[in-house]
Amino acid sequence: MDKPKKTRWLQRFDNFDQFFPQLTQACEIAEYDDLGHAGLIKTFELCFDLSWKVLKDLLSYEGYDVTVPREVIRKSFEAHYINEGDCEILLEALDKRNVLSHVYRADIALEVEALIKKYYYPTLLRLHATLNEKSKQQSKQ
Repeated sequence: MDKPKKTRWLQRFDNFDQFFPQLTQACEIAEYDDLGHAGLIKTFELCFDLSWKVLKDLLSYEGYDVTVPREVIRKSFEAHYINEGDCEILLEALDKRNVLSHVYRADIALEVEALIKKYYYPTLLRLHATLNEKSKQQSKQ
């Protein structure tokens, strides 16, 4: 196996792993002011971006050629890194993230806050656990 690719996905996972607690902390807040909403959404966006990029690098390490987020998420399901339900949730999260990156509306922000807490964060939490286990297995080799 190609050493630089191995290093890349593990390094990317380290970044995701170090940032993920900030999303956890942001999701534990009961009520947000305007700045808090923006913080939650931006923290989610960064964590989401790190998550699919870790998957992209891991898939590349394992010989898959995928580059865009939607392909990466679908291939991650095929490679059994995520289940079908989480695949659908991540694809929906991708769509919402894309909407928020181009326009900010308070009503959409409130909707996304609920989605992050109820669906997106738990899905990223499961993905984080899977990637953490995979990184530990990799380190043993």
